[in-house]
Formats: sequence, structure tokens, C-alpha cells
Amino acid sequence: MRVVLCEKPSQGKDIARVLGAHQREAGCLGGPGIKVTWGIGHLIEAAPPQAYGEHFQRWTLETLPIVPAQWRWVVKARSAAQFKVVQRLLAQASELIIATDADREGEMIARELIDYCGYRGPIQRLWLSALTDASIRKAFGALRASEDTLSLYHCALARSRADWLIGINLTRLFTLLGRQAGHDGVLSVGRVQTPTLKLVVDRDREIAAFVPVPFWSIDVSLSAAGSALSAHWLAPRTSTDDAGRCLHQTIARQAAEALRAAGTAQVAHVDTERVREGPPLPFDLSTLQEVCSRRLGLEVQETLDIAQALYETHKATTYPRTDAGYLPESMLAEVPTVIGSLLKTDPALHPLIAHLDLHQRSRAWNDAKLSAHHAIIPTLEPADLSAMSAKELAVYRLIRAHYLAQFLPHHEFDRTSVRLACGGETLQAVGKRIVAPGWQQAFSPPSLPAPAVDAEAEGSEEAPREQVLPALQDGMSCQVGAVDLKSLRTQPPRPYTQGELVKAMKTVARLVTDPRLKQKLKDTTGIGTEATRASIISGLIARAFLVRKGRSVRASDTAMTLIDAVPAAIADPGTTAIWEQALDMIEARQMGLDSFVEKQSAWVSQLVQQHRGTTLALRVLAGPPCPLCGAATRQRTGKSGAFWSCCRYPDCKGTAPVASAQAGKDGRARSKARSARAHR
Repeated sequence: MRVVLCEKPSQGKDIARVLGAHQREAGCLGGPGIKVTWGIGHLIEAAPPQAYGEHFQRWTLETLPIVPAQWRWVVKARSAAQFKVVQRLLAQASELIIATDADREGEMIARELIDYCGYRGPIQRLWLSALTDASIRKAFGALRASEDTLSLYHCALARSRADWLIGINLTRLFTLLGRQAGHDGVLSVGRVQTPTLKLVVDRDREIAAFVPVPFWSIDVSLSAAGSALSAHWLAPRTSTDDAGRCLHQTIARQAAEALRAAGTAQVAHVDTERVREGPPLPFDLSTLQEVCSRRLGLEVQETLDIAQALYETHKATTYPRTDAGYLPESMLAEVPTVIGSLLKTDPALHPLIAHLDLHQRSRAWNDAKLSAHHAIIPTLEPADLSAMSAKELAVYRLIRAHYLAQFLPHHEFDRTSVRLACGGETLQAVGKRIVAPGWQQAFSPPSLPAPAVDAEAEGSEEAPREQVLPALQDGMSCQVGAVDLKSLRTQPPRPYTQGELVKAMKTVARLVTDPRLKQKLKDTTGIGTEATRASIISGLIARAFLVRKGRSVRASDTAMTLIDAVPAAIADPGTTAIWEQALDMIEARQMGLDSFVEKQSAWVSQLVQQHRGTTLALRVLAGPPCPLCGAATRQRTGKSGAFWSCCRYPDCKGTAPVASAQAGKDGRARSKARSARAHR
């Protein structure tokens, strides 16, 4: 019997439909000589420490480090019934096709079951990037040999075991040290989460240490040939900082007076440049999360869930957990089909599609830029827009627009810079005139709502406003209208939004100085993966290491203390680069799985010994008074995340949410800041 092993039920049902396996059974679908079954993600997981000995049940410093001599798996309790189905079918199978997601994690989901259940028959690999019927048929016509992708499993297993060693040992170590310092919660440590947390801690400290510098600018309203334009004053270099901001109030005031007295400004030089911009690439997941955070106000996990629904439920877009914004050149042949399906899905696209050049080849089509997956694009088959929620439709339209943009002309505009002389001072006016909208037609008319503005997440230094300048020539005279002298202050860096934090994780190479590690992080797109970044951020929020504040996320006091205490290598993104180099060697069969895990075990053991006697200078946060008895509260962590618990627990079971206390702390901090400014 031929068994097809999928990653999840929805994927299994799509594949079974194409294969003609229509008979419903418990945990699978059957057809002549074939069974299609599935996991629910991972059906088994790495065994917890207590599986290696009852003495590991209690968290004590004496039991660390925990390094398994023989690694074990356990069946997940919530999916035990489905595991039994898969186990039974593997025992009956004469041939197995792995049809899990086409990446390291998908490979591991299948192969760990194969190893655990002891299946030893022939194996083939189905490699899918979309769940449309046409894509499934095509992939079954090009099944890959088992050996081709086996090393992906070894990569995933190596990473999983190394993450277990770090997570179990260092989380227990620093939680126990935290308890000695009076902190009751779990101080979670991990290879990806800890460097991610450090990004926010470093940004928050940079904001806190920022000292604003006053500067002055002048905006001037001009008119020429009956048309109005705006110019700004260029301060002399002797009075400016590196950004060209005037730091001397007296000089700015004198310039404003001279400009008002002059009455006219003479055009000294006009420079016009024709700019041609190619379309943005189709989306990878991180870029989609960043754009949806900025434009739609979506959290990164929410964007991932929507993209997954567009892929699995609506069959409207391709596989979402991709790190590539490029497309294989072989898919150029499918372009007419995709465009035809888009038109059937939404006939309102007809005027736009009439402008497409389907033979145009943008920079998105590049085999050299691809690995396991290509960019997220619409599928080959029509979708039902009426079945989508408003948010799903908004994300779908963004994905669709980025695809359609590949077949539209370049966006062209003239950028004009004008220098003017006025009262001995120099003015500059900048203008932009669109010559050809090109690919921007795919994004208009605007159908995507702008997110609510978060004052903290937005800088107050205004960007120059775009304007269309009148026809100006050297020597032309302009009338001076209003002269606006502005007193401003430099702004601190903005706190991270979730979308910006995902981008920072992806581009973390810029913070690494070693050129080899920097390049490796660029090649592997930073820390975390497209599939895990959202869950990493959500986990940090659930543990109250990160606190939501409007659209921003800020680090808690506990997070800051933890980052100061953990080994520098754990918080350093360069460590991930070193791991990725090793994982690449495993994939290329240049290093063995056991060798990698042995090295990680020795390193973690060394870290535990070095930090066993560390004293944590934790600030044990005081929460709001207990709502039941009025006593003090302390922070604890439960199944739903962090909360404030009465210090008299279990005698008193009063609790309060962390968010309200954090808001109160932030409010007190703002009040202190306002008071300090008032007394300066």
C-alpha cells in the first residue's frame, strides 16, 4: 500500500482530492491502493528532562547541565490519536511519499515519525510550493528521491537538539539564579529569542540615554509666474551639524530677518533629473509582515495566520513561509494562466490588466536567488474574494499588487532641485513631477486602510513635502511670502514596532563586525526563520519580556537585567551565524549530526559551569496592590503569560494583569520626565 504523509489535515485533503482518495477514515483518506494521512504539525517532540531521570523533575543547580546520552522522543498528548493512525499506516505501507512542507522543518516532521515508528521501506519526496490542483499534479510527476532531502532532516534535528540544550539548561540556570534574587517567574533563554530581546533592550536604552539637541529651520513661501512653491533655508556649514541642521539660534534669527527684508529671491541654479524606478519584489514573509504592520496595523503573528489561510483555506496564494522575494524562471510560462485567474477572481482588474506586458521580465525572475521556496504570489486558479475577511482581502490585494507590478513599466518622475539667493542667504526648493505612473498603477486607487498613527512610533521631524514646481529658470525672480522660523529638537530613535522588529531580525547582519559571520547572516536572512519569527516575538510578549505600548514593543525591567546577565555569546546574533555555517556543512554532508551535537553539549556545559555562581541584580518589580486584600503583588508566569499575584498566595489568590501595571509604570515615568523638563 502506498502511503502519503502530509504535514496537516488541510494539506492532506487537497492532495487526496487530486489522487482520487475520497474514502473518509479516521485520520486519513483512502483510495485504490493508497492512503493519505497527516500530522498536526509535529506529532512527537523531544522528550523533557524528566524522561532522562526522575531527579530532573525538580529544578536545581546541582542537576545542571542536562545532556542526554541517548536522545528520546515522546508523543504529544494532544495529538496522540493521530499519531496512532500514522503509526498503523506506516506499519502497513509498502511505499511512502513524504508530502510535508518543502523545508527543513517539514522534512523533520515526517522523518522523525519515520525513525520513531521504524519504517524501513522505500521513500520518495513530494516538493510543493502551492496547493492548487495543477501544482500538486505537477509535483507528483516529478517526485524526488528520498536521499535528495535527507540532509535537510539532519539539519533540522541538529538545530532542534542544540536549541533544546540551550533552552533547557540556560532557562533553568537563570530562573534558579533569579529565584535567589527574589524573582518568581521563569527567565526563559533561547538562541533566537535572547538576541531578539537584546535588539529591543539596546534600542530602549538608546532612547533612554538620548539627549535632544535644539536646532532651528526656516521655511519660506515663494511665488513665481502665479504659482506658489515652498523652499527651505540652507544654513552655512559653520553653524550646522553633520545632518545640515542649524545649531545656532542667533544665526537662524538673523537669516529669517534678512529673508523677510529681501522681498524677492533669485533662481541661481535649476537641476532636473529623470528617475526610473523598477517595481518592488514580490513578498517574502518577513517583508509582508513588515508592510502589513506599517500599512494595516497588523501584528506579525496575525499576518502569518492570514497568509497561511490564503494559502491553505482560500488557495489564493502560494506557500507563505518563504524567505525569498524571487521567482523561478520556469514559472514565466505560467504567467498567462495566473493573470487569467486573477481576472476571473476580480473582473474589476480588467482596465489594469490591459496595460500589462506579460512578456516583460523584471528582476524578480532569478533562479540564482532561490533556495527551497519562491516568493508569495497568486495561484494558478481563481479564488473567491467573498469568502475572505476584510483583513484577508487587504493582505491578498497587497500580494496581488506586488505580482502585477512585475508586468508594468517603470515608474518615472522628474526630481528637480532649485537653489535660490535671497538677502545673502541660500534657499532650496525640491519638486517631483510624475512622468509615467508605471507599476504604481497596481497600487491605486488606494484600497488599503492606513493604520492609526502611534505618536511614540512616529518621529516628529517632518520629511520634506512633495510639490510640483512651476517652470523655473536661472535668473528668474520669485516673490517672498511667509518666512517661518521653527524651533525644533532632534528626536531619539523610534521604538520598535513588531513589523520593524521582524525586519531587524532579518537584517541583523548589520550589527555583526566579523565579515564572515556578517555574510553568513546575510545569506541566511538573519536570526530566526520566516516560520518562527512571529512566534518568537509573541512568546517574548507572553512572558512579559516585551510589553506592547500602542503599536510599539518595549523591554521590561526584567528583560534588561536578563540581557545583562546571560552569556554574551547567547545574546550575540553572530552565534546563529556560526550555527548556520555548521548546519550548511551538515546539509552538504561535510559534518555529521552527532559531531555537531557533541560540540554544542560541551559548549553548553561550559557555560553552565561559568555562570553557576552568578548573582543576578534583578529589580523585582512591585505590581499594583492586590485587588482582594491590598497586599503587595509579585510577577508570576502562568499558561496565558505573565500576571501579578498576591505575595500572600496561596492564602490569598488575588491577581492583576501585567499590562495595567505596565501602563501605570509608563504613566509615572512620563510624569517624572515632564517634571524634569519643567525644572531644566
